[in-house]
Amino acid sequence: MSKSKPSGLSRYEMLFIVPNNYTEDEAKSIVEKVESIIIENGANIVFHEFWGKKKLAYVIKQNHYGYYSLCEFDIERNALTKIDRVLRLSNEVLRHQIISIPVVSDEERLTIKEKQTQASKKEEKEKPNNKEKISKVAERKEKKDAGKAELKDLDQKLEGIISAKDLL
Repeated sequence: MSKSKPSGLSRYEMLFIVPNNYTEDEAKSIVEKVESIIIENGANIVFHEFWGKKKLAYVIKQNHYGYYSLCEFDIERNALTKIDRVLRLSNEVLRHQIISIPVVSDEERLTIKEKQTQASKKEEKEKPNNKEKISKVAERKEKKDAGKAELKDLDQKLEGIISAKDLL
């Protein structure tokens, strides 16, 4: 019995970044070029999203920004290595990552996105707004200042200590 994965089509997701050296129109043409490479290697593109220009988490080859694109496709595993090799050698793709994913229908994808947006809205509601933060900071400062003695009180105590006859 073989321990290797059975042959056949598997679903993969690829996220790739086109450098900011190109305009948005040029970046879209590069995305189309990458998609044609995927199709030429026997893949069937199921889903594609162009995310546009985003700031990179860290500088890559002196680029601070890049055009992100997400693509899902079905392909055989041995053809996947050809795509990976071509993208590694390409100067038009800054970075790419290919991962295996479970097959998700369009309806399930929409429900997942709806759940994510609802969760993000819920998080925003739970976060205190700036006015609440400012009032909490002011309350903490008042409590901190309430424990401090006034300057006049300290002067009076000091005078009392200095004028005491039992010090000498």
